[in-house]
Amino acid sequence: MHLLHQRGSLHDLADTPEAYDAVLADVVEQALARLTAEGSLEHPDCTDDIGDTSLGVTSLLALAWQRSKDPRLPEAVRRSLAFHLDERVYTEDNPGYPNLRLRNSGFPYARYVLAPGAHPIGDWPSTVWALLQAVNLLELSDGLVPDEQRARLLEVAQGYWYWLTEATFFNPQEAGNQAIGCVVGGLMLAGQLPREQAESVRATALELYRSKIRAHRVADRGALLPPEHGGAYDNNYGPISLSFLAQAHRVSGEEMFAEDGEALAHYLDARLTGGGFDNGGPRYSEQHSGFESVLGLRYFGARIGADIGRYRGDTRWGRYAVKPDGGVDGHFAWMLVWQIQDDSAWHREPSTDPARHQLRAGTVSVAFDSKMTPSLVEAAGTYYLPAAVNRQHGFGPVLDGFLFTRPMGEVRVRDLEVDGLTAKSVTKPVVGRDHVLRSVRSLYVTDGTSLWTTVAVERLPGEAYLLAGLPYAADDGDRVLRTSEAAVVSAGELRLTHPSAEGPDHFDARSELSQQEAAFVLAADPRGYGNPDEGWAHLISSTAIEAGPVTDAPDDLHVFAVRHGGTGPLTLHAEWTDSGLLLRTDAFTAVLGGLDPSAEPEVRLSR
Repeated sequence: MHLLHQRGSLHDLADTPEAYDAVLADVVEQALARLTAEGSLEHPDCTDDIGDTSLGVTSLLALAWQRSKDPRLPEAVRRSLAFHLDERVYTEDNPGYPNLRLRNSGFPYARYVLAPGAHPIGDWPSTVWALLQAVNLLELSDGLVPDEQRARLLEVAQGYWYWLTEATFFNPQEAGNQAIGCVVGGLMLAGQLPREQAESVRATALELYRSKIRAHRVADRGALLPPEHGGAYDNNYGPISLSFLAQAHRVSGEEMFAEDGEALAHYLDARLTGGGFDNGGPRYSEQHSGFESVLGLRYFGARIGADIGRYRGDTRWGRYAVKPDGGVDGHFAWMLVWQIQDDSAWHREPSTDPARHQLRAGTVSVAFDSKMTPSLVEAAGTYYLPAAVNRQHGFGPVLDGFLFTRPMGEVRVRDLEVDGLTAKSVTKPVVGRDHVLRSVRSLYVTDGTSLWTTVAVERLPGEAYLLAGLPYAADDGDRVLRTSEAAVVSAGELRLTHPSAEGPDHFDARSELSQQEAAFVLAADPRGYGNPDEGWAHLISSTAIEAGPVTDAPDDLHVFAVRHGGTGPLTLHAEWTDSGLLLRTDAFTAVLGGLDPSAEPEVRLSR
């Protein structure tokens, strides 16, 4: 079973002028064959998210004409623009729409579903999308459409802006990508207006960003991020927000968009595995976007010097939105326009700067959450999620169903690089059920092909083991394959266990069920509405790698050691020395020492 949406890395898509011309030529032929007598370019199977689609294809035809001067295109652009203006612009309130501030405003808007009262909740983002298609076409249609038609389009675009900012509550779905997209629409609209009107629209757009988006950023893993559907980062929409921030910076030059985009890009780089797989989000925990994210990943990857284009996108949508038959759908077409217009180049090399919430070298990576617990481990092409035991999720020592990973104080982190080894030391104060404060010292070491994890904690009163991950997925070319197998060895006993209980709150990695599907079952609301992160938090137990303690260790400690990836057995010798706790494996020697003058735990590592 392959994951549906995570496919090839987006930076593998050709982005030369010739490649983009070929994409546009493909769109042109599809569109000319589809154009109806009424002028519609909508896909015949499109029923929802429809309000911007025909206009989106029109904008692509206008861009193709700018680049090729194909004589077939002017008439198609004019006819399809007329269709949108005559048939897809609504001015009467949609029955049941709950987010109006002003009834019967008469301002134009776009519908998510055409029938009156049918899913009106989607009209706000659909109007944002229609505004963006409109301002793109305004930029591209000079000399291509009659002046009166262009003037009418400008009037509609202004009306969209007023509906979004005056007639309705701003960003009613609390979706950062939609809100930033609206701001971009205002900034681009301002470029089409007389000076006095332009200054007013631009000022409103910038103030909305400052007061409604920037002021409400959500903290996660040391970063402040645009709020997305009630959370900090979503695997589908987060990179789309990055694209909107890139365009906002491109058209406005405002430094705050660059600052926030770089912060989001650094965050994404730290959480994304080297292979491009990722998991987690308040809207779609596993679904990845495609062409919609190329601009942001490429633009900000170049700015921060990181290969964030490794993100495994849904390459079925690698160039433009498509329906199941592969036919072009104009939804989000502005993202293709912008990436063609942008001249930034992919940065394809990993960042050389250490990141607190990441360990990465070669084909090994560990992403850490805000509490410095691994949220995703990658080694030997396999991806491990945090396992669940007794409603607790994470990596760490377990005693009688209690997971020692939640810190009760400051977490100390130290990065090391020695003789081809890259390492991270994490020290946490953790309180158990016995109310005793213990120091859990974890050392993650990699040579770029294997990951060694050693954990030492004051001896626990009973049979303890190390929870060392849930094997979940593995690379399979340009796809990601579900797996329940683990290439893991332990210096103590090793078990791969599966839940003995059945039900949606017990996840067995052997089942043909994705994490996102399982999470939506546990969420309060269904897919598309519910929060998969919140649902997954209700998981009681899961498939888990359980490693017993090593026997060659001091009597006053429990010491664990596992290796993800690599071949051969693993041995670990641990003993107290004058310098601290000595840990010796066949690959490295480490000393976990005392506190330095800044009260930071000392760590030494050698090959």
